[in-house]
Amino acid sequence: MLTFEEKLAIIEEFSELERKNVSLKRVNFHFEGSADDKKNVVYHLHPNGNGFVYAGKLGGYETDSKGMVNIRDYSKEELRHLLKEAIESLKPNPHEEAVIGEADEERWVNDEKHSLILVQEDDMWNVYAGLNLDGTFPSYNEARQYLEEEGFSRGK
Repeated sequence: MLTFEEKLAIIEEFSELERKNVSLKRVNFHFEGSADDKKNVVYHLHPNGNGFVYAGKLGGYETDSKGMVNIRDYSKEELRHLLKEAIESLKPNPHEEAVIGEADEERWVNDEKHSLILVQEDDMWNVYAGLNLDGTFPSYNEARQYLEEEGFSRGK
């Protein structure tokens, strides 16, 4: 098992992560560039070596209800790989940025981790799947109802 200091050194290799000291000498690392409401990539890294990394958008990891993976027994290579994947999963998709531009958006996700983006453009509410327009609605409530009926919920 890696020590707290070894895990900390590996995590600090990722310049896009910002350290946040929390209670009981634990440390969190945030990814401020996240396209998602989720910014916490490393959660409660503890001096005893225990800690969690967000993998809620990744397959192949055993996660808790918050999408976190316990990294207590991870090797250097496993931890680096997980951190890289976690950060990549939270980065904005260039296609989505082209659609959104300067507009405010909401990200909606279903149980299979597919996401749609709801954007207000002029007087209409548009739902996008990547670059593809999925639907246009005259009100937010109608767009929200459509997304919920399709099995999506806001900001998972």
